[in-house]
Amino acid sequence: MAKADNMLSILWLLRSGKKMTAQQLADELEIHVRTVYRCMDSLSASGAPIIADSGPNGGYTLLGEFVDSPLLFDIEEQKALVHASIFAREAGYPFTDALARAVDKLKRYSNEDQLERMNRHGNGLAVIQTPTDAKELEWLRRLEEAAALGESLSMVYDKGTELAPSHRILDPYGIVHWKGIWYVVGFCRLRQEVRSFRVDRIVRLEATDTRFERPAAFSARDFLLRSLLPDSLDAETLVLVRIQGHEHALNELCKHWLFGHALVERRRPDEALFKLGEHSFHTYVPYFLLPYGKSLEIVEPPALIDRMAEVSHEMYKHYEAMQTQINRPLIAGIEPIRLRPVGGKGLDS
Repeated sequence: MAKADNMLSILWLLRSGKKMTAQQLADELEIHVRTVYRCMDSLSASGAPIIADSGPNGGYTLLGEFVDSPLLFDIEEQKALVHASIFAREAGYPFTDALARAVDKLKRYSNEDQLERMNRHGNGLAVIQTPTDAKELEWLRRLEEAAALGESLSMVYDKGTELAPSHRILDPYGIVHWKGIWYVVGFCRLRQEVRSFRVDRIVRLEATDTRFERPAAFSARDFLLRSLLPDSLDAETLVLVRIQGHEHALNELCKHWLFGHALVERRRPDEALFKLGEHSFHTYVPYFLLPYGKSLEIVEPPALIDRMAEVSHEMYKHYEAMQTQINRPLIAGIEPIRLRPVGGKGLDS
């Protein structure tokens, strides 16, 4: 019998609540007593709450709460674990290998019907996500472990600009996955403030001898939401924005992370009321609304209509200048290069 089978069998025997010696377990399973000792070491290392009492009345027992908990999952729990592993792998979860091993163990101890159902459910779900490279996965593992242990890290970070990468000491408070990108949120000792960093821009991470305590009740998720779009969620000055339009377009707008958080009420299918921070109202909001074109209509405030007109005019001038540049001959007497209509096979000269 494989070691994993022996370990599971020992757990089943101890779930009865009775105290059993190593020899009793060995006799019941028809294995050597030294095999029992090795299995006990492995079970303890894996987190099973086994209590060992020495002496004439000694033996092994399981912690009461563990005895009462189920060792098996129902079909809905099995399906959820399989789907979670698919989501985690595609999102670049740094411990995907461990999660995959857990699912493999689940399948190993399932009967044929359960295994067939899990495979069917697994084949029925797909996630499309930008792949995470090996270096970024390594950074994510280091950052998550350092956040859990309270260990500061030496980080070289590339801001993505022409400036040279900078070196700083970071106290990582947590990692966050948002819109296909992983971020780390923590206290930057160079800037002396809590900041967020894109993990894919980290050049190097090294351990330090410094430790830290994460602030109580700190949420890396909430910090990131507020730092990406300042004043968008909890600004002192808020503006009511009422929008009408096609139901489908409004449904999609309400799924947007910013508008979803700012939604006040949906009076009817073709109207929604939002409360937005003044800063984002003048900067980000117009660009978020532009892709919806004529399918949405701003009812109030008039200032947002004016701002949309300004942004649209700026976009028009931008592309008009591009069009002029494309149509202008580079050398006198030479016909300009013109783009073929959609459906063409290339450029026409």
